[in-house]
Amino acid sequence: MMFIRIIAVATVCWMSPAFGAEPSTYTDDDFARVEKIDAHVHLHGALPAFMKLARADDFRLLTINVNYSVFPPLPQQRADALALHREYPDRVAFAATFDATNSQQPGWAAQTERELQAALKQGAVGVKVWKDIGMQQRDADGHAVMVDDARFTPIFRYLEQNHVVVLGHQGEPRNAWLPLDQMTIRGDRQYFTNNPQYHMHAHPEWPSYEEQIAARDRLLSRHKDLRFLSLHLASLEWSVDRIGDFLRRNPNASVDLAARLVHLKLQTGADRERVRQFFIAFQDRILYATDLTRLPAQSDAEFAAEAHAVWLDDWRFLSGAGQLHSGDFDGAFRGLALPRQVLDKIYHGNARRMFPTAWPTAEH
Repeated sequence: MMFIRIIAVATVCWMSPAFGAEPSTYTDDDFARVEKIDAHVHLHGALPAFMKLARADDFRLLTINVNYSVFPPLPQQRADALALHREYPDRVAFAATFDATNSQQPGWAAQTERELQAALKQGAVGVKVWKDIGMQQRDADGHAVMVDDARFTPIFRYLEQNHVVVLGHQGEPRNAWLPLDQMTIRGDRQYFTNNPQYHMHAHPEWPSYEEQIAARDRLLSRHKDLRFLSLHLASLEWSVDRIGDFLRRNPNASVDLAARLVHLKLQTGADRERVRQFFIAFQDRILYATDLTRLPAQSDAEFAAEAHAVWLDDWRFLSGAGQLHSGDFDGAFRGLALPRQVLDKIYHGNARRMFPTAWPTAEH
């Protein structure tokens, strides 16, 4: 769900454009001048310091409700999201979700559809489907309930017919199915140490990594017109080739970068050009996102400071060409120096196209 980010101070070397020419890439100085959307955060409570920072850094936000036990109950999440959306309509949009716990009960699908209709009328721009389907829910016979289960067909049919974006988080990073000492990212190792219920290497009673991915792919094959944002790089974060194959096979799907950009940084150290060409090839189908979450013990000011550090760290990787380091793995890597037109799509163009009713005013 939420992963630890270890941020190291980066060494950045910028390349100067030819005299008089329009620079093809952005620099650190452009950071606060370019409109940016973080399309995957979890905002709880009033956040005046964080919202002030978001305005200063020129970020708009999509806060996503999720049925996660360490988060406030879903009614409170909905109330918080709606309050932030009403106070900052140009800055905060929100996505709804549903609780699949009682999906085996008669009338569950009809009741859930009514709840989603109400959330959409209140302004929700999408609906999240979380990893509890596939990793926590069992049917009356004890079998794992997967996302392509027929009980969910009425919900997905309703969302498909009404052109509602589904934000899908299926499975976990592949590291979750590895022993701790074989995980490629320190943040993953720390997260699964602290959250052993999601360390699937220790839970062979649940479907495998590939079974989680296959269930998601079957869902998309069944609902070909579903507008689908596959969160966390479609849980294929370990291979840009696998992500690219997923996007080619599913023309109505896009991916976000939430909590997985570090995996692309790791791949950049081995083959920078392959990662760079992935971003360029799929520039219309990648949304910038972080999974930033305001934790219960975290003050508003602390959350704002964390957000600024994460946003700036990612900007330097995507826009710059300098040598960088990450606290999540050993070794250096270079920034991708993506072209301005590519970054404009990843940072705001794709999100605005996917969620056309969100963030109604752009301030420039």
